[in-house]
Amino acid sequence: MNSLRVKILGMITLIVVVIVATFGYLEYRNQQRTITRISARNAQILATTIQNSIENVMMSGQSDEVTRILTRLKAHEAINSLTIFDENGRILNSSDKREIGGQVDVQELEAYRKGNAIHLHSDGAHQQFHSISLIYNKPACQGCHDAGQAILGALEIELPIDYLQEDLAKGKSFALTSTLFMVLLIFVTISLFLHAYVNRPLKTIIASMQRVEHGDFNVRSDISSSDDMMALSDNFNMMVNKLKYYMETTISHERELARAQSKLSHHHEMHIMNQKLEEQLSEIENLNVSMEERIEEIEEANYKIADLASELEDKNTNLEQAVARLSTLYKVGLAVNSTMEPERLFNLIVKTTVDTLRAQIGYIILYSPREKNLQVTTLLGHTIPEGSTTTLPMKQSSVSTWVIENRRPLLITTMDEWPQFDRYSSLGYERRTLICAPLQIKDEIIGTITVVNKDDNSTYTIQELELLSTIAAQASIAIKNAQLYDEQQATYLHTIQALVSAIEASDSYTRGHSERVTRYSTELARKLRLSADRIKVIERAAILHDIGKIGIDLSLLHKEGKLSPDEIRDLQQHPVIGMKILEPIDFLQDVRQCIGQHHERYDGRGYPNRLGREEQLLESRILAVADAFDAMTSDRPYRKALPVDLAVRELIDNVGTQFDPELVPPFVELLESGILGITFQRKEPGASCPVRDHRRAERKVVAISEYGHRTN
Repeated sequence: MNSLRVKILGMITLIVVVIVATFGYLEYRNQQRTITRISARNAQILATTIQNSIENVMMSGQSDEVTRILTRLKAHEAINSLTIFDENGRILNSSDKREIGGQVDVQELEAYRKGNAIHLHSDGAHQQFHSISLIYNKPACQGCHDAGQAILGALEIELPIDYLQEDLAKGKSFALTSTLFMVLLIFVTISLFLHAYVNRPLKTIIASMQRVEHGDFNVRSDISSSDDMMALSDNFNMMVNKLKYYMETTISHERELARAQSKLSHHHEMHIMNQKLEEQLSEIENLNVSMEERIEEIEEANYKIADLASELEDKNTNLEQAVARLSTLYKVGLAVNSTMEPERLFNLIVKTTVDTLRAQIGYIILYSPREKNLQVTTLLGHTIPEGSTTTLPMKQSSVSTWVIENRRPLLITTMDEWPQFDRYSSLGYERRTLICAPLQIKDEIIGTITVVNKDDNSTYTIQELELLSTIAAQASIAIKNAQLYDEQQATYLHTIQALVSAIEASDSYTRGHSERVTRYSTELARKLRLSADRIKVIERAAILHDIGKIGIDLSLLHKEGKLSPDEIRDLQQHPVIGMKILEPIDFLQDVRQCIGQHHERYDGRGYPNRLGREEQLLESRILAVADAFDAMTSDRPYRKALPVDLAVRELIDNVGTQFDPELVPPFVELLESGILGITFQRKEPGASCPVRDHRRAERKVVAISEYGHRTN
């Protein structure tokens, strides 16, 4: 594509095509404008003619003839539509009767208002001339129309020019075909000319030049197609002759020069090579010396790096151990400070210690100086065999005895090194390695904490002994605090219980009531499988449930006659008084709430707050059953004790109203089992029931709101 002939031919062809295409396009546009002017003139003439015809018909009073004129003209293929519309665009008459009464296009209405009498519309492939002519209200028309109306309407004629466009398109196709044929003819003519007078002479010269390039200087070029080519051929022949002469002369000189240079270069190269070898040998010697020095430095650096790595490894190990110890102590601190209950505290301490020191077995032993014995309180990792006791005597072969007597921790890496101690514990497990630390507050020994045998069967180390000693120091403080807290609670309870006993001692009828209610309610809680914490709440609430009666007048409590409404209200305040008495004691808040609810009813009609079942504690509902039963089966100033079977019937009859339906059946089962120390046997169905007869006579004796006090 880089040929001179192709470039010349392409350039000429492009110029011819551009010129011909430009003139053809200008001619086509001129023809199109001519057709448009002719069509516009024809549309104007046709519109004027039709307007005159319509005005003549209207002036003659033949308005109906207008529709027929429009219809006849519509039948002509040169007219698409004829429409007469008013200044608002409403169609007054049309060649298509369906359009009468409708609206003209918005474009036509705008053209009418702007005064565009003739305008061209194009909708894609079709073009139409729209002619708008005004129909004036002439004097002859004023008989039918208002004389003040200047214009009666506008005549719109739509004329297609598609047939003219078709002729124009045919002319365009003919012109395009002629142009292409002319361009092709020019292309062929120029190609033949260039081939004869340019391409062929150039190929001849190029072939001769290629022969010269390969060393053939005897070539000659004879071209006579034109004066220019002949001159080019003669110059080429002269150049080849001169080049042949210069080549022969140069080759001769170069041969002589090559012989001389070859002799000199051989001696010079040998001398340079000797110098380079001497320099390289000197450099190699210097490099060897430097290499030996670097090797010595690297060896010294390696020794230093090894020492630093060893020191860093030791420090990392010590740091990891310190972090582990601090983390363990933090966990232990959180554990021992999370509770004040001794049993739970012991479990937390032992479990945290066993997990930290990865022990198989761990336990706490409490020391009793008075009895001189050891009490195993918590043992994890081993089950105490049946028949074994957790109280151990003080003996010299016991590790805990040694630690207590010496008041310092003991590390036994292997039992083989300590034959004076028992290998097998009194609780039935083998000891291979262990750590035992004293639980000590100042000079007071509380007990010991021990971990036995590691999970990976390795031996304990001095670092683990130090860790356990630190844990023991923290645990000792927590255990002592828990014991003091427990003693403080016991002191509170004993004081309050003494008040309750004092109240009951003043009334022979209620003496022992709190103890019996406590026994009934705790046994029922155990039958329901409540947790130890909840049983403790029930036990304390049962002991203290009537403490509020300390604020009730004794004469009211001992009254034998009927109680007035005011006296009933005063008596019903004793749960509230009890809650106020216990309010300052933080650890009895659950007990206080239970006491305040023990006279509430299952159906929400109890006192003092008429709470429903969902708002009551389970402990208070248990206490309500036990309190009511003991009140019914005890002598009171206003009546004798009811038989057990009648009291049971009262419980059953008030299930779902006063008592929880889920609590009465298990309470009756306890009565039948004899666990509560009461003889009771349920009667068979259908047998005569003296209880029922007795109940009819005594129905008003038992109060619905509170068993134990009459309300009528």
